[in-house]
Amino acid sequence: MTALSVCLALLAALANAAASVLQRRALADMPTTTAMALLRRPGWMWGAAMLVVSGALQALALATGPLAVVQPVMSTELLFTLLVGGIAFRRRPDRRTQVAFVAMAVGLGGFLALAAPSGGRDTVPAAHWAWAGLSLAAAVAVLIAVSIRLPSSPRAAVLGTATAIGFACTAVLLKDALGRLPEGVGAVFTTWQLYAAMAVGLGSFLLLQVALRAGSLAASQPALTLGDALLSVVLGVVLFQENLNLEWRTPLEVLALGLLIGGCVELARSPLIGEDAEGTGKW
Repeated sequence: MTALSVCLALLAALANAAASVLQRRALADMPTTTAMALLRRPGWMWGAAMLVVSGALQALALATGPLAVVQPVMSTELLFTLLVGGIAFRRRPDRRTQVAFVAMAVGLGGFLALAAPSGGRDTVPAAHWAWAGLSLAAAVAVLIAVSIRLPSSPRAAVLGTATAIGFACTAVLLKDALGRLPEGVGAVFTTWQLYAAMAVGLGSFLLLQVALRAGSLAASQPALTLGDALLSVVLGVVLFQENLNLEWRTPLEVLALGLLIGGCVELARSPLIGEDAEGTGKW
């Protein structure tokens, strides 16, 4: 089942990457971002459709595998963002980008192989949601408040981090709701977690639009990608009691995470994200 969840998560990451490129491109040259203006942009609408597809694939992945596996695999969204963007703008990655690709892929694969997330319970006790929900909501509120006074790139990074918390929380709520599947499909639709996931997911989607508008993908994407992945691992362990192999493997896991983080940051600085096909503008 873990192999299936990894495949589904990879497909979800690909759909997310396509959505990021399409929506960033649509938002970049818009003087205003009103709802009607967005609805008139085919690129933005296609991006929204890809997010729906990604959400469905992610839900299936979460239903078949641990949160601490699915969400880190979703960090490959940045790899796919570079691939999709490179194809769309007919640009080849330079040597540094290629090295960053390898570093991120090796780091992610190494961390998952070493940590080998497994086990855990299917649902989260309601009492645990009280403190977890308040803590996550407070963190998002603080980040949004801080971002107001920041210039473009730092603001995009901070808002990307806030969005990552929202998406991680959405994944946790969705997995909690799907944990009722053994009781029947109807049981899933009677849980508050499913509707909370929809609300938090919608709020995170709207916050993503603000983050994309605030600055380039190079500023927001690392915080969004890594924040979601790393926080989800923590929430998987804390809320779902998923198991990670640590002990003597810990230094190697830290090294793998370092490769993952370094590769992600370097990919976000790639010219494939930073410039358009003529090298004159941002995606």
